[in-house]
Amino acid sequence: MLQKIIIVIAILIIGFSVGKWLTEQKNQQPTITINKAQPSDNKGILGDKSLDVSGPFSYAAAVKKVAPSVVNIHTKTLIKQKRSFFNDPIFDLLFGGRFNPMPRERLQTSLGSGVIVSKDGYILTNNHVIKNADTILIGLNDGRNTTARFIGADIDTDLAILKIEIPDLNPIEFADSDKVEVGDVTLAIGNPFGVGQTVTSGIVSATGRSELGITNLENFIQTDAAINPGNSGGALANARGELIGVNIAIYSKSGASHGIGFAVPANVAQKVIEKIAENGQVRYGWLGVETQDFTKELAHSFGVDMDSGVIVSGVYANGPAKLTGIKPGDILTHLNGNHISSSKSWKQMALNLNPGDKAQIDLLRQGQKHRVTLEVSIRPSGLK
Repeated sequence: MLQKIIIVIAILIIGFSVGKWLTEQKNQQPTITINKAQPSDNKGILGDKSLDVSGPFSYAAAVKKVAPSVVNIHTKTLIKQKRSFFNDPIFDLLFGGRFNPMPRERLQTSLGSGVIVSKDGYILTNNHVIKNADTILIGLNDGRNTTARFIGADIDTDLAILKIEIPDLNPIEFADSDKVEVGDVTLAIGNPFGVGQTVTSGIVSATGRSELGITNLENFIQTDAAINPGNSGGALANARGELIGVNIAIYSKSGASHGIGFAVPANVAQKVIEKIAENGQVRYGWLGVETQDFTKELAHSFGVDMDSGVIVSGVYANGPAKLTGIKPGDILTHLNGNHISSSKSWKQMALNLNPGDKAQIDLLRQGQKHRVTLEVSIRPSGLK
């Protein structure tokens, strides 16, 4: 009997000890504290123009600001076609054209978007949206419709200006697109596939995109906001409802958005507007030089202690550079006192010059410094 009592007591002691040990082990397990969101009176970027890490809960105010400035564009072009069978020159030779039927007419239509840029009815869009159109119809956000007349275009940036005669317009506000940064919120507004005004959102994916083969002069803002056929010429706005770019193209193998869209920066568009208003056309400065980046490897082969600038790879016959004596192999270091860091910066600096201005170029030739002055010419239209 006593032996059984001892065994029971031993079992209880062991059980108590094991339970105590398990409790201690449990208490030693790490704990995870969840930080719960606190109520916020965040006004968003449209309120106090500051954005906390959570961002505004809605961009409705920005959209309401931009939407009245974006228009739908519907073009009509009359295409004349001859019957291909009788269009053979042999029939013309044998029968004197007597069997050539009258040309058939076909109406070609196209859809796009545009942005109102002034109260007196000027609209900015892509040139490819309205190119060769016989009739240009404009649909406003408030339901009004009217026709537009063509004012001018710049084929190098694929931008065009239209004019409508209608009161009470809401022109868009231009942002300084040079201050756009990767990660900024973007709102793309246009008329994709002709379904009506549509808003998509994203961020700036990259800036300064070039050498894409879209236009002759490229300095695009890239965005992942959905841009589809019909969005061309529409607004790319920031979260304050300001224009940062004009939607121009997408990278796509299917024709639909894959999150890679491009827009002409607002500052470029503004210059195009000003030049068309002033001269009826856009005239860019041109110095007649083809260049390539001057790398460390080239510097070593030339025996020059520098790792930036551009080297002249070619000069155009009868261009300003040729007439001034600039030669292939010259290393260009400064334009009007501004350092030339790359071929891209050189090209942009040259485009910003006005035809007829004097330009001063500092260069190295066979290790010797030279300074030449030349007269800026007009860039030939369509030049790559």
